[in-house]
Amino acid sequence: MKSENNNLVLNTDLADQPKIAVSERIKSLQARHHFLSDANHQLEILAHGNTGNEFSLIPFQQQLENIGLYPLKPTGVEIFQVNLGKMCNQVCKHCHVDAGPDRKEIMTRETMQQCLDVLKNSPIKTVDLTGGAPELNPNFRWFVDEIKKLDKHVIVRCNLTIILANARFNDLPAYYKQHGIEIVSSLPFYTADRTDRQRGNGVFEQSIHALKLLNEEGYGIDGSGLILNLVYNPAGAFLPPSQQALEAEFKAELFKNHGISFNQLFAITNMPISRYLDYLLESGNYEKYMEKLTAAFNPAAAYGVMCRNTISVSWDGYLHDCDFNQMLEMKVSCADSTHISTFQLDELNNREIVLNQHCYGCTAGSGSSCGGTVT
Repeated sequence: MKSENNNLVLNTDLADQPKIAVSERIKSLQARHHFLSDANHQLEILAHGNTGNEFSLIPFQQQLENIGLYPLKPTGVEIFQVNLGKMCNQVCKHCHVDAGPDRKEIMTRETMQQCLDVLKNSPIKTVDLTGGAPELNPNFRWFVDEIKKLDKHVIVRCNLTIILANARFNDLPAYYKQHGIEIVSSLPFYTADRTDRQRGNGVFEQSIHALKLLNEEGYGIDGSGLILNLVYNPAGAFLPPSQQALEAEFKAELFKNHGISFNQLFAITNMPISRYLDYLLESGNYEKYMEKLTAAFNPAAAYGVMCRNTISVSWDGYLHDCDFNQMLEMKVSCADSTHISTFQLDELNNREIVLNQHCYGCTAGSGSSCGGTVT
């Protein structure tokens, strides 16, 4: 086990490693020693296109200049999003985190305590916990317990299959209910074939089982106050359809075929980074997809991008404008507040948000955020 910057990189498997819902041929970019596992290579492609091709797009910064929104500034930090580690029991084809069971980066309790110290002394009300599978962090429940003592609203981005992955996770629905946690879970589609193609063999069946367990606790049921939201992202090189229409379709099909209820569906655009970028390059769709994002630029969506009210904390405590910037290792622009140990809310609320070409994904069509469309 190696300690670095007071954070852990685990080099041994958990003693009771959860079963993996994944096609065996899919591994993380890091495990494959893929060139895209280096964020600098991703940024190079975003800036200049695929190697050997003449390809250029209007810089995203220029688009914001054209509508008088540059430099892009925060409206005020309202959401504190924390990545608890890159370990996951799934290896999804389009994962922007490049998460998987071979990823051993895990946030330590010391860094979690630094997050708690920040939250204790700030007006931020919402804490959004993500990963990987955040539940795989050995200090996950301790962290949630401590956050709730501060009277914060907690969102957990649960991949559903983790609930069934190991006996120690089977009580998660009851635990979430006890604390009034808001659950956000990805479900690529309401059929098995399309879900399993993107997330791994057997994921749909396990997800349906987990959703039923959550429903039994009251999640997604009208009047319960227990929020269960689902996330859809496209399986191919296209933009998501209407969120409202898709939500109605998901609700009808999941209830008719499985008796499952949920609150909202978030339609999220795939960002051209990490494993989705690999997919675009391998399938020959990179340039066409980027052109689609650029052509669909929506000024109204630009005003509502999530980086304006969110701060993203990486597993090793560094601060980023959003989860996607985090994966590209693009830290916030504040010279004196780039790590949770030096967190200064006033400075972060007045920072200039760091931009790149992937930002087109958040401003295309109706816009995209961790909470779905923005317009």
